[in-house]
Amino acid sequence: MAAVANEKERSGSQTSAEDVSLSKKQKKLAVSTPSDKSEAKSQWRLLFGAILVLTIGTRFYNVTVPDHVCWDETHFGKMGSWYINRTFFFDVHPPLGKMLIGLSGYLTGYDGTYPFDKPGDKYNGTNYEGMRIFCTALGAAIVPMSFHTVWDMTGSLTASTFAAAYILFDIGMLILNRYILLDPPLIFFMTASVMGMARVSRLTREASSFTTGWWAWLAFTGSMLACTISVKFVGLFVVLLVGMHTASDLWDVLGDLTQPISHTVRQLIARALTLIVLPIILYAGFFYIHLTVLNRSGSGDGFYSSGFQSNLIGNSLYNVSMPRQVAYGAIVTLKNHKTGGGYLHSHNHLYPKGFGARQQQVTTYSHKDDNNKWLIKPYDKQALDNVTLIKHGDLVRLEHVQTKRNLHSHREQGPVTKKHLQVTCYGEDGQGDTNDVWLVQIVGGKAGQLVETVTSRLTFYHYIERCVLTTTNKQLPKWGFEQQEVTCNPNIRDKAAQWNVEDNQFDKLPSVNFQVYAPGFISRFFESHAVMLQGNAGLKPKEGEVTSRPWQWPINYRGQFFSGADHRVYLLGNPIIWWSNLVFLALFLIIFGVEIIRYQRNSADPPSGTSKSTTTTASTTENDATKWQLLRAALWLFGGWLIHYLPFYAMGRVLYFHHYFPALVFNSMLAGVMLDYITGRLAGWLRHVCLGTAMAGLVYSFALFSPLAYGMSGPFSHEPNSTLASLKWLSSWEF
Repeated sequence: MAAVANEKERSGSQTSAEDVSLSKKQKKLAVSTPSDKSEAKSQWRLLFGAILVLTIGTRFYNVTVPDHVCWDETHFGKMGSWYINRTFFFDVHPPLGKMLIGLSGYLTGYDGTYPFDKPGDKYNGTNYEGMRIFCTALGAAIVPMSFHTVWDMTGSLTASTFAAAYILFDIGMLILNRYILLDPPLIFFMTASVMGMARVSRLTREASSFTTGWWAWLAFTGSMLACTISVKFVGLFVVLLVGMHTASDLWDVLGDLTQPISHTVRQLIARALTLIVLPIILYAGFFYIHLTVLNRSGSGDGFYSSGFQSNLIGNSLYNVSMPRQVAYGAIVTLKNHKTGGGYLHSHNHLYPKGFGARQQQVTTYSHKDDNNKWLIKPYDKQALDNVTLIKHGDLVRLEHVQTKRNLHSHREQGPVTKKHLQVTCYGEDGQGDTNDVWLVQIVGGKAGQLVETVTSRLTFYHYIERCVLTTTNKQLPKWGFEQQEVTCNPNIRDKAAQWNVEDNQFDKLPSVNFQVYAPGFISRFFESHAVMLQGNAGLKPKEGEVTSRPWQWPINYRGQFFSGADHRVYLLGNPIIWWSNLVFLALFLIIFGVEIIRYQRNSADPPSGTSKSTTTTASTTENDATKWQLLRAALWLFGGWLIHYLPFYAMGRVLYFHHYFPALVFNSMLAGVMLDYITGRLAGWLRHVCLGTAMAGLVYSFALFSPLAYGMSGPFSHEPNSTLASLKWLSSWEF
């Protein structure tokens, strides 16, 4: 008993000694903490400052070179000009990015007159520099924001530095963010959204909820989400990511038993206001500005309904007076009533052999011209002496004004849609045959009801073949000038077979002002979206166009030329960065899977019956916390990459290499986190060697491939005596 008592005493004495020792260490640590924090802050500022300097140096070096139009500058520079001129146009993307490009040009002296006709055109003294520098500034900000994001997610300077370096030294990111394109604002706002998300999450964990800073960062995140989706619809991907991360944060808040349930409710309301309500208001506000600024008629009018066009100054429907009813002898244009529908159109070209009867082509065309005009005649004579109004159920002929041939259908297959019948123009000088006769019906109309301009929805039923005049979503080949196919559909319930009279020229009837039919903002807002979504779905590759598939992007399979001629710029990712990104993606999946299994089996805990000192246990706990913080950050970054990459496999529209770059930002940040995680398990000296080697490799690879970004001249890489031959690591690279 005495021995046992002595053993207990020694044990108690030993434990007491350990507690005292640990207490002394903790006190010593507490004393040194301010100094350590100050040193850490200095290191943070030093590294962040170095990244800023390198970013500015690499991004703005020779930013105005070449001084000619590069790649899609021909589109977005032109659209910026239209904002300055207030000229309406159609584009498949929301307006914010183009509005900002136009605003930057306007503020730096650009007058909006340069045509931006085609890549390679010299600017010749045009003030394009402001728009280039603005886009470059947005693109440059992605690097420090990535540093800031990873810092808030991990608290690791190593992870933050390498995440930023992976983006900083990537040739592809450098090229894409130096031109007048939508990609710089898109990726800028996307990265800003994620940065705000990470900061809000950190402040919430640090019990700083509902402070001024917390509210400011929440509002910032919501605003950036609105801006991202207002540049391109793919901004929905980052909305999904932030939404999932917010749900995870709220779940953690709910699990905090030190807070009442009302705290969780307040958190939920705050997130709903700033991350849902605020973005919706801003998004609608951007469209209001867009529709207010672009108030003059332009090339995109025809994609929109007749009522929409009546708001545009200079449009044939703006503040116009024309007959309310439609009479025989009127010259009209017929607009397809579906969203984005074009005008019934013909031209003096025949269908080629093998595509039905070799008669005059009939299509729909989204732009206004004289080939859209049709003369409405009685079915049994050329003209009437008196004024006779057209009613529901009348039989008519439609004569193409320019070519004097009648709208016609017959028992021949449609040129593309073989289940439909071919529609042509047939005859000479207005004379044709019985296959030119169409029955006019008002949708929902009654016998004797008059056909009215703009507001009446009409179908044209072929009297002989018993089919309806319609337009398909299919584009004709080059012989049809890539216009939309028009056919006669035996399915008379076809929703695309509805038309309205837009222009109505007839001097013998009194005119009324059609401004009363102009829709308000809400109607125009929803119509704009319907037209954009339809336009996106209709984007198909053109003949000879260089496109790519999603599987090619991560492996850096093929780039694309931004500039040709003597100063060649070739969009290609830095292969060291892109291929190591894939390695870190694979390592993350393996490591995360192993750690989850170990956690589930509790194999990370010390075996039962063994004892560890308090210091060792504390150290192990700290290491575990750091490990899981890095893995949690890596998991969200992996999710960001997946959300921004995987959906492209399901898209039917044409795709290009640059679509991968938003996903690349997440992959690069993930690489920085995983590099820190893996090297953190090494001995101190070995870790420094590995990190130094990695950074040197990034810098060297940037210097090696920098000619692709800053301009190449001389022979191509596949030609004799080319100085670029050593850089052609894959045969699919074309520089």
